[in-house]
Amino acid sequence: MRINREIRADRLRVVAEDGRQLGVMSFREALAMAEDQGLDLVEIAPTAKPPVAKIIDYGKLRYHQTKKEKESRKSQVVIRVKEVKLKPNIDTHDFETKVKHAREFVLKGCKVRISIMFRGREMLHIDLGQKVVQQFCDELSDIASVEAPPKLMGRTMTTVLTPSGKRPKQSNDKKIGESTRA
Repeated sequence: MRINREIRADRLRVVAEDGRQLGVMSFREALAMAEDQGLDLVEIAPTAKPPVAKIIDYGKLRYHQTKKEKESRKSQVVIRVKEVKLKPNIDTHDFETKVKHAREFVLKGCKVRISIMFRGREMLHIDLGQKVVQQFCDELSDIASVEAPPKLMGRTMTTVLTPSGKRPKQSNDKKIGESTRA
């Protein structure tokens, strides 16, 4: 957006601050008119024939534009994707730890990508990897749903879990985040 002396057009269609059309005039006349009012000449449609310029306070315009941008960013929802990497021959304790981490991610509202990497001869036993993925999905089925079925891409099998909106029921014995005192 060009302002004042940065404008290169000889003739401009000029619009007043309140939206009135002031007509087509030379650049010098328009700039003099803007300076008389203590405002700026801002080119708002440079590709029009003739280009359109508006007599307004440029600082105020920039302020309103940044305010609008901040407001639009505020309303956007950012969905984060966390990844949990597994192997087809994972031990039960390691598996439970990975499920616990994934559960925390889902409860925070993040999507979880489950990746199983096959090395060497493990490629011959893709069915083992599918069982691990299915077991993982079953463990989190109370709070997450499968967004995409498992796909094998090269040596990696991936699937994505999304929060389903359901919260698990907490037992009365011990709630998450509470400390036990004697």
